[in-house]
Amino acid sequence: MMVYRVHQAFICLLVVSVGAEVQEDISPGCKEFLYMGTLPRGLEEKSLKKICQFYEGKPRFVTLYDTFSHIPVYSAYTFKRSDGSKKADVPWMYEPQLSIATGPREMQQLPSENIPKMLEAAQAVLDDYSDTVIFERGQLNPDEHQANLDDKAATYTLTNVVPQVRDFNIGPWKKHEHTIRRRLNNYCRGTAYVITGVTTSGHMIRRHNTDRLGIPSYFWSAYCCVDFDHNAPYPERSKFPAFAAHGLNDRENNKVQEMTVQQLEDFLKSVTYVRSSFQIFYDNCVPANSANGGLHLP
Repeated sequence: MMVYRVHQAFICLLVVSVGAEVQEDISPGCKEFLYMGTLPRGLEEKSLKKICQFYEGKPRFVTLYDTFSHIPVYSAYTFKRSDGSKKADVPWMYEPQLSIATGPREMQQLPSENIPKMLEAAQAVLDDYSDTVIFERGQLNPDEHQANLDDKAATYTLTNVVPQVRDFNIGPWKKHEHTIRRRLNNYCRGTAYVITGVTTSGHMIRRHNTDRLGIPSYFWSAYCCVDFDHNAPYPERSKFPAFAAHGLNDRENNKVQEMTVQQLEDFLKSVTYVRSSFQIFYDNCVPANSANGGLHLP
């Protein structure tokens, strides 16, 4: 495994030159995974594709995928009350329509050999992770935040994973996923909308002398649940209707810090490229009938 740092200006030039066709609208079936059916706004979209992740005939979650870095920018899903168990022995899958626009809309099992060049050009394959040493496949929509076996299985697509430092994955970030699962299990009464994403800084995993995978600098996550238990203990009640967190994808100094969604948005504006209009949840997850709700400005 080799990791290289590519100059930021060079990245921007490449992103413009290989800009992929981006779907303008998420299909109605996948809007159910987004608060008010609305994607985060203010993200650069030159090399990004919106994917409605289908499995076994049903939409399961939404991913914004970077076809240049071959990693998702974020996955958006609805949390399902879960005991935290994982689904074992699920084959890794890929997204056919990233390679061929007319391909099946459902994720497919990766071929064991002779992977088509068009597939490999548009997205990650298992070989990209085979010699990464300190990195493993980290899910943005984690298995343990789903309950139905098919929803769990759908998280095992390479369009939902990024290179994550093992120490961070099995340590602070796993603890954070457990914390959110318990909090939403216990105190969210309605639907919890979760968006988990990454930032990158130009480091790449290379295979056969070719840039293959962007390495995330930070993981971040935010949830929105407007129907929650108003009698919950204050330390938990204060984290509703929305809260967020980020953590450094490294072996050290990787403590996950919780914060408001607005604080996370400000942080992301300082460490990655997003527009000044960047907003994770529609109207900051304030319901229209709330006393604090206001007129939404585009």
